[in-house]
Amino acid sequence: MPFARILGQQVPIDVLRRALRSGKTAHAYLFEGVEGCGKKSTALAFIEALFCGTDDGCGSCPSCRKMGNRQHPDLHLVEPDGAFIKIDQIRELQREMNLRPVEAPVKACIIDDADRLNPAAANALLKTLEEPPGNALMILLTTNPARVLPTVRSRCQLLRFAPLPAPLIEEQLRAEGVEPDAARLAASLAGGSLSRAREREGDETDVSQRRVLLERLRALSLNDITPLFAAAEELAGDREQAINQLELLVTLFRDILLCQAGSDAIVNRDLSEILHEEAGRLPQNAIMERIAWVSEAQLALQRNANPRLTMDRLLMRLAA
Repeated sequence: MPFARILGQQVPIDVLRRALRSGKTAHAYLFEGVEGCGKKSTALAFIEALFCGTDDGCGSCPSCRKMGNRQHPDLHLVEPDGAFIKIDQIRELQREMNLRPVEAPVKACIIDDADRLNPAAANALLKTLEEPPGNALMILLTTNPARVLPTVRSRCQLLRFAPLPAPLIEEQLRAEGVEPDAARLAASLAGGSLSRAREREGDETDVSQRRVLLERLRALSLNDITPLFAAAEELAGDREQAINQLELLVTLFRDILLCQAGSDAIVNRDLSEILHEEAGRLPQNAIMERIAWVSEAQLALQRNANPRLTMDRLLMRLAA
């Protein structure tokens, strides 16, 4: 995969291409960013270019063709086995990385979801990062760098991948044949993730989720906290679910602001009637305050806060 096929990550791509041109690539990288923003595609493109001996893969030589099929003998992929990446997986990887490359100038590995290395696996990997084989390249991918062992992080060159802009995701979805309104809605709810936008597009359960969430917000009251805590428990579910719900909240509050401004650029068009009712009920400063609270809760969850306590606190603030 050439770098040109990767959407919206020019900054990290430029860093990697400069390293390829200078011949001074790091022995280990940590790619950080939301799921589906292009980290793994960039890692594969970087390795393809390195194996090809250029600053971008040609796509036609035997090495590039093998990389395109992910069948190159010097490429190794590690993913969680169940909930975690286990020490046996890392030990097997270490054996492979200590061997001479079969065809390429180096052996390369991609460790996906590096934040899910269990403690034993992380400590075993640390030994390889501290004393890397001379002909090895390691790329760790994570959506949650705070959960990667600090000593592992410190031995990698960090590259941050920004969430993809919604207009760029919308443009890509439309190029793939998605209807304009559906593309706009999926892009706005994707949180900067192209893969998430593809999953959301055409998801009928997503439509009902947004309506239920908005109705639940309207019914919040500190006069009866039992339903409030029940809602917080359901919304928290797990960390990923909680983050998704907060992303939905941000788009709903944003649309309420747009309704107040008389704009027709709202993305939740199917909820237009309820959104206009909320726009008439809440003053603008109250909506801005709510957006700030939701953003604060998002940041807390990304920093490994307890999902249930985070949602309890947020819903109590929204109810007040």
